Amino acid sequence: MKTLVTVVVATVAYVITNLIDQDQDELWKLAVSIVIAGAAFIVQYLVDFERRLGLVQSGQDQQLREVRQALTSHHQDMSHMVELSFARISDATELFGEVERSRLRSDGVAPLARHATRVSALGPDILRDFALAEIGRLASLLESLTTMTAECPGENHDWLMDLTRCARRKIDATSSYVDLAFWLSDPADRYLRAQDDAIREREVEVRRLFIVEKAEDVVDELTQICERQRELGIDARVVALSDLPPNARGEIRDVVIFDEALCYEVHTDIRQGNPWTTLNARTTHLEDQKKRFNQLWGYTE
Repeated sequence: MKTLVTVVVATVAYVITNLIDQDQDELWKLAVSIVIAGAAFIVQYLVDFERRLGLVQSGQDQQLREVRQALTSHHQDMSHMVELSFARISDATELFGEVERSRLRSDGVAPLARHATRVSALGPDILRDFALAEIGRLASLLESLTTMTAECPGENHDWLMDLTRCARRKIDATSSYVDLAFWLSDPADRYLRAQDDAIREREVEVRRLFIVEKAEDVVDELTQICERQRELGIDARVVALSDLPPNARGEIRDVVIFDEALCYEVHTDIRQGNPWTTLNARTTHLEDQKKRFNQLWGYTE
């Protein structure tokens, strides 16, 4: 295209020079035409260069804008990550600060967090999922305890054992006759060993009251259970509901009062089945349960 334009310009220049001055030498006319054509050729290159330079400049501007946008987005992402990291650090610092200010032992909270991260990083999926489920269960329990009460389905022997190990002064318990089979089981043996340790190591006072419907229900099996517990230092006694005045009978269920501050209770439906366990540290409920226990205990003296 540039060559064609140059030839056309040269031809036009040659024709114009002939028309302007026909007396000039033919060589001069040809030279003028070539000069003009060369100038046109150079101008084309300059125009093309200008266009390409403009395209390069536009491309550089576009690239510069993209780089700026990428840097801005990266800066925003980094700022968000830094803020999030500092927020997490702040949350962790605040959490451990609250632990330090509370009466919880920080040497138990820190290993929990440390071992939880190790299990999630090293263990198989089933182990990790189990660890997360246990942490969730513990978190749910602690959240419930902030309301001074908690419950779970079934008889929670783990709670019973842990509370026995935590008791410092006193354990008062009632055991209904329908739960007599429990005292012949392995969990009962572990429970009694824990109470024996509490009596010998921390001088915890343990009183247990077995409740039966009538005096004839005091069978040899129950008598042997009481004698065995007395040998461990537990003050075990039996009371028959038939010997109590009507206003003292009331509802009967298994209740354990730890340090006169927390009730462990086992509830059942009307068919004495489908048990569930509750923990209750509410003052009104505690006072009622302590009054009820001391009332029944008074009839054994």
